[in-house]
Amino acid sequence: MKPDTLTTKIFLDGGNPDETREIIDYLGFLDGQTTNPTLISKNPELRGHIEKGGKFTEEELLGYYKDVVGKISGMVPGGSVSVEVYADPSTKAGKMLEQGREMFSWIPNAHIKFPTSEEGLKAAEQAVKEGIRVNLTLCFSQEQAAAVYAATRGAKRGDVFVSPFIGRLDDRGENGMDLIANIMKMYRMSDGHVEVLTASVRNIDHLLYAIQLGSDIITVPFEILKDWRYRELPMPGGDYYYNSGGRESIPYKEIDLSKDRRDYDIRHDLTAKGMERFSKDWNSLIAQPAGAHK
Repeated sequence: MKPDTLTTKIFLDGGNPDETREIIDYLGFLDGQTTNPTLISKNPELRGHIEKGGKFTEEELLGYYKDVVGKISGMVPGGSVSVEVYADPSTKAGKMLEQGREMFSWIPNAHIKFPTSEEGLKAAEQAVKEGIRVNLTLCFSQEQAAAVYAATRGAKRGDVFVSPFIGRLDDRGENGMDLIANIMKMYRMSDGHVEVLTASVRNIDHLLYAIQLGSDIITVPFEILKDWRYRELPMPGGDYYYNSGGRESIPYKEIDLSKDRRDYDIRHDLTAKGMERFSKDWNSLIAQPAGAHK
C-alpha cells in the first residue's frame, strides 16, 4: 500500500494496460499514467502485428491508442492519463490543438501532452482557455518551465503539468535531477498552478530523490516500480544522499515568472530530438507516414 508519508503522486510510464493492472495489484495503488507514441509503439500487441509484416492506417492507429488509454483510464478513474499528440518539429500549433481536442474527448481524466516548443506552447495556451488539461512534455530547461507557467497562467491547480526529462540530461553528462530541484525552487515563488511531473526516470535513485525534492508527480517505468515494491517501497530519509555520478551541475537561474511566454528562451536541442524520436516511432507503425499532420 502507499506509504503514509508519501505525498508525491506515482504514475506508471507505459503504454500497456496489462502492466497497469499488474502494477496496481503489486503496489496496491497507482495515481495515474503517462503514455507517448514510443510507449504505444512498444505495446506487445502492436509489435506482434508489425513483426508479421502488418502496418496500420493512421485512423486505425489512433483508434488503437484510444482503446489503450480507455482501458488504462478505467483502472485509474480518480487519477490522470496523459495522451500525447503527434508532433514532429514542423507540426504547427493548430494541428496539435485539433488533435488535442479530439484526444481530450476520449476519456474523462485526460491530460493532453504537447511538446515544450514554440508551437506546443501556443497550442497549450489555447487549450487551457478551452478547459483542456495539459501536460507540457520534453522539458529540459528552467526557462522552458517558466514559459509553461506563463502560457498557462490562470489555469487551476491540477490542470497543468510540466514534465522535465531527467534521464536524457543524465545521458549527456548533465545532472538531470538539478533541473527538478531548480524548477521546484522557482515555482515556490509562483501561484502553484503548474505541477512538476518528473519524467524519464531511469533508476530507483531518480525516484527517491524526486520524492525527497517534493516533486508533485513522478512517472516511472514498469520495471523500476516493480523494483521499488520488491524493496518494500523505501522512502528517502533525512540522511538520503543522491549521487549524481560526477555529472555536471545545472545552476539555478533567477527568472521572473511575470513575463509573457514569448519572452523566455525555450530553445533546447533535446526537445527537437525528442519530437523527432516520438514521431519516427509513430510513423514506423503507419502504412503511409503521418505527413497529414504537418
